[in-house]
Amino acid sequence: MSSVSLDSNKLKNLFGAYYDRRMFRILLLGIISGFPWVLIGSALSLWLKEEGLSRSTIGWAGLIFGVYAINFLWAPIIDRLKLPFLTNKIGHRKSIIIFMQTIILISLIIWSTLEPTQNLALIIGVGLAIAISSATQDITIDALRIEQINKEETSSMAAGAAMAVVGWWTGFKLGGFICLEIAERLELSGVENYWQITFIFLMAIIVLSNIGLSFIPESNKERFQNMANLDKSSSNIGSLINASYLFAAVGALCILIGQIFGKVWFTNGGYTFIVIAFLFYVFSFYTKKYGDNNVISQSFFYLNNVVANPLSSFFKNNGVKIGIAILAFVFLFKIGEAFLGRMSLVFYKEIGFSKGDIAIFSKALGWITTIIFTLIGGAIAMRSGIVKTLIIAGIAMAATNILFSVLAWAGPSKGLFAIAVILDDLAAAFATVAFVAFISLMVDRSFTATQYALLASVGTAGRTLLASSSGAMVDGLGGNWGLFFIITALMVIPSLICLMLIKGKLNIPDKS
Repeated sequence: MSSVSLDSNKLKNLFGAYYDRRMFRILLLGIISGFPWVLIGSALSLWLKEEGLSRSTIGWAGLIFGVYAINFLWAPIIDRLKLPFLTNKIGHRKSIIIFMQTIILISLIIWSTLEPTQNLALIIGVGLAIAISSATQDITIDALRIEQINKEETSSMAAGAAMAVVGWWTGFKLGGFICLEIAERLELSGVENYWQITFIFLMAIIVLSNIGLSFIPESNKERFQNMANLDKSSSNIGSLINASYLFAAVGALCILIGQIFGKVWFTNGGYTFIVIAFLFYVFSFYTKKYGDNNVISQSFFYLNNVVANPLSSFFKNNGVKIGIAILAFVFLFKIGEAFLGRMSLVFYKEIGFSKGDIAIFSKALGWITTIIFTLIGGAIAMRSGIVKTLIIAGIAMAATNILFSVLAWAGPSKGLFAIAVILDDLAAAFATVAFVAFISLMVDRSFTATQYALLASVGTAGRTLLASSSGAMVDGLGGNWGLFFIITALMVIPSLICLMLIKGKLNIPDKS
């Protein structure tokens, strides 16, 4: 009996943070975030396919997902936007989420009245509206999740990161199951426009989610007061000049990255920042000459407060050198995983696995292990601390990548395939939880939405820019998959060096 009690206490100590009521709120937020992907991913694709549209058309429709990659552009506005009546009544973050959910509801109603063969452009346009609403609410959902937990509660932040990931997968996978099950049952029942009717049923999930959202507490007074104080102190000529230097530095960095990786849009974005920097610098002299009591000066002060302050506060809080090292770590940490992920299905097919093998081991098994290992990863992060877990996760990701080298040399062994996928999911889950918790702790609570969106986008940019050359690397190695996976294992080293150099200087406790 005492042994059972001891084991129970160990489990409670390991997973106890998950019983905090805040974790169930974060789980709900994750579900709300994941569910729209069912609509614009699974449902829209299958609907168009079953209406006889071509694979090419369906593929082009997938471009609407691009808005998720650029939602950081309007994150500064979302951090400040106050909706009439709703913000004062239910809270700043929740009011924006409910407003976006309302747009998604209206979009489903519109979808339920349309025929793809006759209204394709309108259907995809409505899908874009859903994607923009979803990407916008994600900015706010991440901020509300972070603000549920005090900054010094690093263990709870790790648990919250795990629950957010589990919630997202639950919204996507369980929501997808409900969606497809309803559509199939309606089709088998002889309902002609079964997809349109399915969209009506799915509205119930959104309504129920919003009812649950209303019970999540939110406090904005301190954040808005801090923001107002900072705005007041930044409404001067010196702040405009500092903003011009900041934008010039960001522009130069974007141009450099664009040139290195051959990304024209990145280079053009850099030139845009240079132009903005020039305008800020020029109009600082305008303000000096004509004063600040005019529309032009006030407009530049507003832009400075909305766009430059969130960026400058990050470097003020961490220092320029530490801030750059943090950004370098975020940019580089998961590139090895991205290289592997980009080429994994090609690798599985080339060494002889069937689509059925891939479906079982990589997809169905992968989803189950992701949920389980995410919770375990959060528990380990709580006990070991965020930084130590990141180091362990980095080493684990490298080790599992080497397992794929072994698989490449051994040939299509199902047993080895299963082991490689399970351990890779374990390492990826640890990395994701620790990574999300890390960038959550790095944000200034006065600019939660903006800074989190920016840091997340830096991580996405690293994986997108660098992993795009993964196929070329395999070709350059003459199809040597074993050597390719060893190289991807080594890719984590630069990020871990960055982390080791700054781990004692970060403004977060290692454990709490």
